[in-house]
Amino acid sequence: YLRDDDQFQTKWQPLRMNQLLSEDIRDVNVIRDLNRLQLLTQVIQSRASSQLSYSVLAKMVGASVDTITRWIDVLESFYYCYRIKPWSKNIARSLVKEPKLYLWDWSIIQDVGARAENFIASHLLKATHRWTDAGLGQYELYYLRTLEKREVDFLVSKNGEPWFIVEVKSKSTKLSQHLGYFQELTQAKHAFQVVLGLPYVDKDCFEQSKPIVVPAKTFLSQLS
Repeated sequence: YLRDDDQFQTKWQPLRMNQLLSEDIRDVNVIRDLNRLQLLTQVIQSRASSQLSYSVLAKMVGASVDTITRWIDVLESFYYCYRIKPWSKNIARSLVKEPKLYLWDWSIIQDVGARAENFIASHLLKATHRWTDAGLGQYELYYLRTLEKREVDFLVSKNGEPWFIVEVKSKSTKLSQHLGYFQELTQAKHAFQVVLGLPYVDKDCFEQSKPIVVPAKTFLSQLS
């Protein structure tokens, strides 16, 4: 990050992965099949920001579901990835089990939309941790999805109640209809469509109660 050099980053990323798999994890955990573990990281990278199916990953990697589950636990403990659970309170026919999977290093994600969602997810997760650690309340990060495939990327709760919901877009400024739908169901105070491609606007987005489009630069600046 401090070097601000694309060529340096391209060289650094595979070195980091090699150290993570061949040294850090190997030295702490008894994982003999490092080749399949490496394959799992590649599959996870291609499916970042998606719902996590342990059975699908098991088939793709050629390992048991229990092994995949254990390996993802290990990768999560080494800050390679993290999982976000679905919010199900007061949502009829919501998903209740399948988490979504994200990477801490979102820069390695090739798909623009998935990278944008992962980028915002990481900042929201860090914000919920910071607010909780500061004694401001108990904050958690979830996603919203029903069996009918209505979905909003994120819900942030405060003391067990919905506070705000977020839909992430890389460029689109057309307001998602799902924001209003889920805000009504959850009774969240705020609903934001966060767009990465918009310039900064000097306006407090948390003053608004109706669903709004907000630049990512504006939104992220107000998570402190």
